[in-house]
Amino acid sequence: MGAGGILRIAAGTALLAALAACTDMPAPDAQAPQAQPSAMRPPAPKAPVAASERSRALAGHYARVEAGLLRQGLLRTDGGGPDAPYTDTAILRNFERIAFHDEYARDRGLAQSDGRPGGLRKWTGPVRMSVEFGASVPLDQREIDRGMVTGYVARLARVTGHSISVGATADANFNVLFMGEDDRAETVARIRQLVPNINQSSINLFQTLPRSIHCLVVAFSSNNQDHTYRRAIALIRTEHPSLLRKSCVHEELAQGLGLANDSPHARPSIFNDDDEFALLTTHDEELLRLLYSPRLKPGMSYDEARPILVQLIAEQRGGSS
Repeated sequence: MGAGGILRIAAGTALLAALAACTDMPAPDAQAPQAQPSAMRPPAPKAPVAASERSRALAGHYARVEAGLLRQGLLRTDGGGPDAPYTDTAILRNFERIAFHDEYARDRGLAQSDGRPGGLRKWTGPVRMSVEFGASVPLDQREIDRGMVTGYVARLARVTGHSISVGATADANFNVLFMGEDDRAETVARIRQLVPNINQSSINLFQTLPRSIHCLVVAFSSNNQDHTYRRAIALIRTEHPSLLRKSCVHEELAQGLGLANDSPHARPSIFNDDDEFALLTTHDEELLRLLYSPRLKPGMSYDEARPILVQLIAEQRGGSS
């Protein structure tokens, strides 16, 4: 679903993107995210349990949301086409809005940001993702979700040219949590385990997550390197039907790489609140390639980056306008 953005909250510097009411909140300085001690490794996967009435009701709500969007011709999966052309000028404009702006104010929950641009944010080291499941997720669904993430991560690595992989949970720095309404306590416990110094306001968001938030991602940086990501956590609601579930994975994992905001002008794009596109598009791949060009450094302002972007776009798109 189109609403994207990253919410930056406390514990190092965190940035969180929530789909459908996407969040992008910068955080105050704090300690860097701590490594997991050996005693804090994730517990063994739990056997699936039957969904509660509340979880079933939420699943029914999201099924109706997906069906309604499809009836309107939204949630496209074609990646864009002749009806959605874009130019070099559009790419430059959209990259500026999506990569240099936040949707939400730092450490203020879902409060809107002041709209001022910030520095460029990205990972500089390898991104090692893991896939984890709450007890509410059936075993067959876990295999489907794991395969979906693995395939998408391979695409992200290919598009960006950056080291992005799926591996062992103990070695991960980007944890993808598939959790349902019945897994809230498990979700909070796992987040506390992954980021022991996370602040209470951030925990409160996960504990009281409204149904308007379909999924979210939190990316953390250390306080002395505010624009370089060190850890991320994505939360995907397991009550979603298949396409909404996949759209959450596509947007949150891409935004956890540094494309923090949404723009109503971005098309064809998942970084847009209009829900027209469900899955990463050709336009979005161009944004990711730009972001992970070695010529763009974390912390760069837009004014510093602009001449480099113009050159990169000309090289990437053959100079069309």
